[in-house]
Amino acid sequence: MPRKPSKIEAAAQRIFQALDTAPRRVYTYTQLASLLESSRTDWNLPDYISTSNFVKFLTERRRLAQVEIASASQVLTRYTWGEVSDFAVAISIRPSAYLSHGTAVFLHGLTEQVPRTIYVNKEQSRKFRPDLPLTQQSLQLAFSRPQRKSKYSFTFRQSPIVLLSGKHTGRLEVVPVPATTGEMLDVTGVERTLIDITVRPAYAGGVYQVLEAYRSAKDRVSANVLVATLKKLDYVYPYHQAIGFYMQRAGYEQSRYERLHDLGLSFDFYLAHDIRDREFDPYWRLYFPKGL
Repeated sequence: MPRKPSKIEAAAQRIFQALDTAPRRVYTYTQLASLLESSRTDWNLPDYISTSNFVKFLTERRRLAQVEIASASQVLTRYTWGEVSDFAVAISIRPSAYLSHGTAVFLHGLTEQVPRTIYVNKEQSRKFRPDLPLTQQSLQLAFSRPQRKSKYSFTFRQSPIVLLSGKHTGRLEVVPVPATTGEMLDVTGVERTLIDITVRPAYAGGVYQVLEAYRSAKDRVSANVLVATLKKLDYVYPYHQAIGFYMQRAGYEQSRYERLHDLGLSFDFYLAHDIRDREFDPYWRLYFPKGL
């Protein structure tokens, strides 16, 4: 006489269908527990089926895989359903995190170079902007030093993941972008990405790679969105001078980059930190690496 299937086995097809069609493909243990509780009635599962039973059942059916993301000080366990990109696993490191900088450049198709490092942005809490006035001396001192880089890194498979503590923006201009594996990824939009890599070029491979991204994005950028996003980001430093410089060098129409010029030029600015061999563009009042 055949064995009667257990409650969870009887519900297997309903569970598999729900997970197959869910927008999420990477879960924490807590998220799987919440999913079980919210779907227990729909799946007709009794209360005695625990999260550990649920996870064990899905893992034994080889539909759910346990993976690890490691840093120097901790190991994070995640559970993946079906084929999942490294990018999706990376943004699961922190709630509400999203992909940015050089990773966003790649996902928007603005470079053909597959990035070795995945950049994940987890915004800080809201902070008050300092009241100190910007001066040429303070600006010069700040940009005479190398760009600060995050030391908070993880590894998944062979992919280095750098976790950035970005300024609070309320996830400004973060959009869904499909991965090659089918899941949707939270990524900074094209205009926000160009601003981010202007502010932190080292996270996009340097100023030459930033210029190439501007060239690739030329037919996709809205000057209105770019300027509006920059104003909302409300930076202390005059990054509009660097953005306008990149747009002009990348061959944008004058009417588009003049929107940045019209924001004013009160200081001599710098395209990047710690430029040793440099030239000066008087139109943008901007120092840039010689030969760019």
